[in-house]
Amino acid sequence: MKRYGSVEAGGTKFVCAVSDENLTIIERVSFPTTTPEETMEQVIAFFSRYENSLASIGTGSFGPIDINKESPTYGYITSTPKLAWQHYDLLGTMKNHFNIPIAFTTDVNAACYGEYRLGSAKGKSNVVYYTVGTGIGGGAIQKDQFIEGFSHPEMGHMLVKPHSKDNFKGKCPFHNNCLEGMASGPAIEERLGQTGDRLSEEDPFWETEALYLAQCIYQTTLMLSPNVIILGGGVMHQSHLIEKVRDLFEELMNGYVTYPAIEEYIVLPKLGDNAGTLGCLTLAKELTNH
Repeated sequence: MKRYGSVEAGGTKFVCAVSDENLTIIERVSFPTTTPEETMEQVIAFFSRYENSLASIGTGSFGPIDINKESPTYGYITSTPKLAWQHYDLLGTMKNHFNIPIAFTTDVNAACYGEYRLGSAKGKSNVVYYTVGTGIGGGAIQKDQFIEGFSHPEMGHMLVKPHSKDNFKGKCPFHNNCLEGMASGPAIEERLGQTGDRLSEEDPFWETEALYLAQCIYQTTLMLSPNVIILGGGVMHQSHLIEKVRDLFEELMNGYVTYPAIEEYIVLPKLGDNAGTLGCLTLAKELTNH
């Protein structure tokens, strides 16, 4: 019986899973992202138990990462703020231990792929997925291909116009008022002194948060004209937020372009927090089926 592996390499934790041929998860484990030596030792130990049946592994990693197969540093995590992981050969470390096909992409691309194949974007040809959590990242697929060029998109660092009542200077060390610097989980906590999940639904801050996400969707719509935009990640667990984002997006767009019905255009992930794992497993399975 063939098994497929998934590695969601997150900045806060690694989630590893093994599935059967139908992508039913047999076992899943999670551990904190510490040093590469400690963390990768746990990854390798987990998959070693399945070595005889493991056909392939899909990996979605926090970034930036080098996805250019011609590059000498293909498979590396590159200029991450996590110092211990800078210029770390994640893919090479896996390949040293497992002589099987291994797919390698960003964590948000993996989640995007999961939703594209199995979730909210199933049957659509053009999809964009944003994760709004510890950081903000975006992945896009057009006609079965990830949209990428010299590297993968870094959509979470698009600049946003600050809300008139928001004097927060931003948390990103590179660009003060980028989307991640203004609207990620840590930006909310630094600005308000508490995490978003402790705020009431009526808190006026949610209008500010929704405005930044609406600006993101406005820009994405005009640049890529996707069939659907999915908003995932921990911050989007606030179920009231998506309605505010839809309303403010429609105000910003002001009827300029026609897009799908708003409830089908700006959506939450159907796979929830499983999007990344199922995306990695699907990528792994497709590696062995081509």
